[in-house]
Amino acid sequence: MTIRLLNDELIECRRCPRLVAWREEIALTKRAAFRDFDYWGRPVPGFGDPGARLVIVGLAPAAHGANRTGRMFTGDRSGDWLFRALYRAGFTNQAEAVDRGDGLEIRDCYITAMVHCAPPDNRPTPEERTACAAWLGRELELLASTRVIVTLGQLAYTQVLRHYGPRAPRPRPRFGHGRAVQIAGGGPLVVASYHPSQQNTFTGRLTEDMLDEIFARAHRLVAG
Repeated sequence: MTIRLLNDELIECRRCPRLVAWREEIALTKRAAFRDFDYWGRPVPGFGDPGARLVIVGLAPAAHGANRTGRMFTGDRSGDWLFRALYRAGFTNQAEAVDRGDGLEIRDCYITAMVHCAPPDNRPTPEERTACAAWLGRELELLASTRVIVTLGQLAYTQVLRHYGPRAPRPRPRFGHGRAVQIAGGGPLVVASYHPSQQNTFTGRLTEDMLDEIFARAHRLVAG
């Protein structure tokens, strides 16, 4: 098994009826601003460097972002923030991600999410999170060079630590922006960040300087 073969399998997943119905409805009805776009409307695979030392785990595809473009964090406001920070930290060749043909190149970084289908109101149910955990687990096992995992948001942080089970510290350290948790047995360092959602960026809970520091730190860790 390789990441590419896993992703080929992933995009055919129809495990969660509510998510299947929602992602396909959005792809048909579209948003007026994107009425001329051909929406992806399927599970969105992770992407990037299969030998990456940095892995980023988000929550789920946005209905009119990745669910439209077919690439994680591509075509929405959260992605605008993320890719500007990755560019400044040296992980990408450009500061924007518009669609799968935009020329974006990712260096030493792989981007995925804990849920691969767009959920209504950006809120996957506990059952949907559990169903998709197997995909994330398989990704993390295949990304064997990982040294740092940046989790965007509390749910992603919790899911990643849950994946590592007894190798993660007990009791589980509480989520906090900048929190770092070492996975035992030669595992990666998990670094928590607020998600660059509009709920956080519009309110000032997350600033660009705060996000830059997360990825500057990640760069130092994978390089050192």
